[in-house]
Amino acid sequence: MQQKSTHTEIEILKAALSQPELLTDDDTAAVFYNLQHLYGKIVELKELFPPTTLHAIAVKAMPLPSVLEKIKQAGVGLEAASLPELVLALKAGVTPDKVVFDSPVKTREEIRFALQNHVRLNADSLDEVARIAEILPTLETKSIIGLRINPQVGTGTIAITSVAGDYSKFGVVLRVHRQEIINLFVQHPWLTALHVHVGSQGCPLPLLIKGVKAVYDLAEEINQELARHGHGQQITTFDMGGGLPVAYHPTDNPPTMQQYVDNLRLMMPGLFDGTYRLITEFGRWVHLNGGFTVSRVEYVKRSTANGGVNTAMIHLGADMFIRECYLPEQWSHEYSLADAAGTRKSEEATQKYMLAGPLCFQGDIIGRNISLPQIQAGDWLIIHDTGAYTLSQWSRYNSRQMPKVIGYYGSGDGWEILKPRETPEDLWRFWKGKE
Repeated sequence: MQQKSTHTEIEILKAALSQPELLTDDDTAAVFYNLQHLYGKIVELKELFPPTTLHAIAVKAMPLPSVLEKIKQAGVGLEAASLPELVLALKAGVTPDKVVFDSPVKTREEIRFALQNHVRLNADSLDEVARIAEILPTLETKSIIGLRINPQVGTGTIAITSVAGDYSKFGVVLRVHRQEIINLFVQHPWLTALHVHVGSQGCPLPLLIKGVKAVYDLAEEINQELARHGHGQQITTFDMGGGLPVAYHPTDNPPTMQQYVDNLRLMMPGLFDGTYRLITEFGRWVHLNGGFTVSRVEYVKRSTANGGVNTAMIHLGADMFIRECYLPEQWSHEYSLADAAGTRKSEEATQKYMLAGPLCFQGDIIGRNISLPQIQAGDWLIIHDTGAYTLSQWSRYNSRQMPKVIGYYGSGDGWEILKPRETPEDLWRFWKGKE
């Protein structure tokens, strides 16, 4: 079983509350991020994959510059899905050869910027390949350029994070355009990479393997076709994306990275024997279990006064947990409860609670009918496994302040403010724009 975060997070919270000025009265909520977990995941990737592999961690999973800089210091790269993410990656100090640009709607200006900065670039459509072909003669670049393929191998259990069905907004569909794709590589010697991403969270291991294998077979076919025409190996880079599921609950049993690698090595030896330079783009797998979030409980509406439902009013909702609010059947977390001093509350007697956020709409509920010890105003709600795709999906609705982000190491050592809590003045500047 993949290691699931233990609920020692309450002890981390208690230790943080004992530190002067680390959590102040203004900090109604905070995000904690375990830097030791981050480094451990990167080490695991380096140990399991060939040493030449470029591990480009997805910026969208956790875009804080302070975290991106630590990823850079660990010797790996970043994957950007937008121009601002690309700028974040470069400003974090990651060298262009370790940055992958994957936006599905790149403008001409964005393509030009990427090529001028020599980052790796994956085209998402046939039209984008044509656009790149127009721009390339106007500049000099060291960019490695590839094409994203939709292998059309099916979808997982979560439709919105599955991108390899018969229809997907991403990539070039393989079954319809196979020969056209081959012809493109014959026509354009600067096309030297293929990219595939099957999906994330909800895609089982066999589906992930099937998708990567379909594009791996395409790479072999293209290189063989080029060899028949007297050309050397043209496709030298294979970007397998990310997407390995992780555990949100103690009962979850996702595949391990070791299992994934063992299957890839068995079925696609060229990814491991030096035939191809391999790229990975893991994000959730790297970050998720390394983070947790806390919110102070401000009020409790008891069942006797609220139609038979207990409601804990907290300081985070759909501003940070948009998927959990809109798709609760597919996205949920584990929760724990501590008192105002950070001491774990006894679970001998529990009640059912709705965990309601501060936003002005009824759907702002991150947890429904959650069994917890009796909640009092001033208690701390701990939301586990929030290191990825939570803070990065922050919403500006109601102009809520983004919470403080606190970095720490495994046992609560070496506290570091990764991002201070936003102030009302920060929100004023955000909405007003330049002075």
